[in-house]
Amino acid sequence: VQLQASGGGLVQAGGSLSLSCAASQLTFGAYHMGWFRQAPGKEREFVATISKNGGNTYYANSVKGRFTISRDNAKNSVYLQMNTLKPEDTAVYYCAASLWSPFFSATQTDYWGQGTQVTVSS
Repeated sequence: VQLQASGGGLVQAGGSLSLSCAASQLTFGAYHMGWFRQAPGKEREFVATISKNGGNTYYANSVKGRFTISRDNAKNSVYLQMNTLKPEDTAVYYCAASLWSPFFSATQTDYWGQGTQVTVSS
């Protein structure tokens, strides 16, 4: 199983970035998908998850209204559109797959991607 994340980079505060995660060797439509992030010296934290059919989405309070998670099961891909970025959004972002629940935690993750760095300058 491989989850290949891309789209990270350096952006100024208030800007936007779009992350993508392409899955391979995974029955993609059977998995709930999500994004987590980890800043230096901090625990990995939940950002957003989406149910396997895309009908339900969940967001951390810190990103609600600014980030949008979506998926395309035909392309085996999950996306995270990030708008109005803030310096505190700086972290390595990981995509994740889980069979447990549409609203899953890091400990309920079955597969992790390799991470993509997002840096927001003030």
